[in-house]
Amino acid sequence: MNQLLSKTGAAMVTVTVFLFAVFIICDFTFGSYLVCMFLPIGYIMMSAGFRNESDEKTRVAADIGLVLSAVYAVLILLVYYAQDTTVRLEELNGQAAQILNYKNGGLMFNYDLLGYGIMALSTFFIGLSVRAETRPDRWLKRLMMIHGIFFLSCFFMPMTGMFTHMAEGNGGKGGGIALLFWCIYFIPIGILAYKHFDVKKKKDPREGAYMEAQDSSRMVSNH
Repeated sequence: MNQLLSKTGAAMVTVTVFLFAVFIICDFTFGSYLVCMFLPIGYIMMSAGFRNESDEKTRVAADIGLVLSAVYAVLILLVYYAQDTTVRLEELNGQAAQILNYKNGGLMFNYDLLGYGIMALSTFFIGLSVRAETRPDRWLKRLMMIHGIFFLSCFFMPMTGMFTHMAEGNGGKGGGIALLFWCIYFIPIGILAYKHFDVKKKKDPREGAYMEAQDSSRMVSNH
């Protein structure tokens, strides 16, 4: 069950990021916001899988990464659920639109960047906990740890006020290009994580039954 849920989470991450990129290219705003609400769920499942594999030496790093993934999920779900409900269905104007509308570069946009910054920090700590026994796992570890660099830009750039021009409708295409670049970077992480959990499952498909048998034998010997 652990490997199945972890692998499912990695698959969700891969599919949602891919669809996010497609919807950005197609300018399908509702769809891009929708898939972004499923991405954190998959990422939590994937992070929990890596935490489950961690040993005593890497358990703290894995725990930090898992907790940060939950923080990321809360921020992102709040942002995009607001976009696909309140912002889309109600006529907002003035200060309400500036605060709630993601495209205006206001509070919700800043929370979105904060959320993905926390996600980047989470991948860094999860990467520290990954046991890189194979070449694909070594690539996975590197990609996750390097992804942590995005925390700095996501956390500090909104403080500079460089996104205030978006409130005037001058966002341009730079934001979309940056998001596509992120998608291209992150999709391999999802794919490598899926292969990682798939290999683990095939390597020892009876691991759960074996552990249960061991526990039963210990109980009998104790009695």
